[in-house]
Amino acid sequence: MSMFSNPFSLKSTLRRCLCGRHASAEEHAAAERAATLSDEARYKEVVASGLMRALFPNDLKRRAFLKAVGTSTAAAALATFFPLDAATEAFAQTGKPEKTDLKVGFIPITCATPIIMAHPMGFYTKHGLNVEVVKTAGWAVVRDKTINKEYDAAHMLAPMPLAISQGLGSNPIPFVAAAIENINGQSFTLGIKHKDKMDVKSWKGLKFAIPYDFSMHNYLLRYLLAENGLDPDTDVQLRVVPPPEMVANLRAENIDGFLAPDNVAQRAVFDGVGFIHSLSKTMWDGHPCCSFAASREFISTMPNTYAALLRAIVDATGYASKAENRKAIAEAIAPAAYLNAPPIVLEQVLVGKYADGLGNIKDDPKRVDFDPFPWDSFAVWMLTQMKRWGQIKGEVDYTKVANEVFLATDAAKVMKEMGLTPPATTMKSFSVMGKVFDPAKPAEYVSSFAIKRS
Repeated sequence: MSMFSNPFSLKSTLRRCLCGRHASAEEHAAAERAATLSDEARYKEVVASGLMRALFPNDLKRRAFLKAVGTSTAAAALATFFPLDAATEAFAQTGKPEKTDLKVGFIPITCATPIIMAHPMGFYTKHGLNVEVVKTAGWAVVRDKTINKEYDAAHMLAPMPLAISQGLGSNPIPFVAAAIENINGQSFTLGIKHKDKMDVKSWKGLKFAIPYDFSMHNYLLRYLLAENGLDPDTDVQLRVVPPPEMVANLRAENIDGFLAPDNVAQRAVFDGVGFIHSLSKTMWDGHPCCSFAASREFISTMPNTYAALLRAIVDATGYASKAENRKAIAEAIAPAAYLNAPPIVLEQVLVGKYADGLGNIKDDPKRVDFDPFPWDSFAVWMLTQMKRWGQIKGEVDYTKVANEVFLATDAAKVMKEMGLTPPATTMKSFSVMGKVFDPAKPAEYVSSFAIKRS
């Protein structure tokens, strides 16, 4: 039975999810139902579900009880010996935030949608916070301002907390990825003059922009090139360019293409200077990109503030995951203070019906999606790529680092509180360009590549 299934329904089961997001159609329906409940109703069902599990460890006994007393009176029967209302109130209570006025930095890309939209759409206020979201020029600036405590927390590329914690590109400072912001949502984009270069093997000698060295963009682009026989360090040029500057650089022919967030790619199409070669999800459907990150010091010194902030982010992420909300979100994050983009450009990204710059209209509702769970296996894969391309020197304890930086347990707890259904495990296998990644064997994975630096 899902934590948010109706515990007094004869149709519900007590089985927990053993893999993936839902174990059954009933689990999926329960998650959708939970999203329609008020906070009080969700909390009450969490408490009731826990009590029913404790009293009736299997479905047969629970159903016998429900048949004996009647489903409509089961809650009242339990309440005669257990204070459901009081327990629900205690469960819902959280500590008062130590600080309510916060600054959260972000880069103006659709990957940051939950962090950005939480401001104009009231999610921070809902959770008792007064958050100023600060548009920032580039990833190194986001890193430095967060390290220097000018920002309390930030939108970061998912590999960045791993890099910061290990002292890659900066002094080692314990940082965490508290939640994943988006999955998918990136495009391989080429200048219009390269319409004849649909075969990746023909990209030899081209200049590509990536947002940052410690980014999924760097690792995915390198992966794609290497799988097509091109060495990303000798056969092409890779340049770090902030996403807001990529279209201008493509127009000026300073670069031939880029792998970047979909709003940047779609703006290149909108301006007539580029076309979308392919979506990143064609390599790995469901890959992470950006994260909500903070320092360990922030979490330890302001645990209640951190908890409220994480709840607001997870709440906003859950809202953004629903297709019916995407048009309204595009309007909310379009203004100059946020993405400074035409709403139609953002709508093509978020809704998934878009022009590719080659005269085609494509429709992919999952072009970008939003799922807050920070899988440890995501972190392990990123670490393998850091090792593969020589960013990490020496030995690395992949699982230990992943557990310390990607806070899957915290995210799962908050997701349950919000009425969402987190996975039952923090590790999973997945495929990248048809090659299966086993997070239990990271060293073997690194060794298996023909083109690598380590």
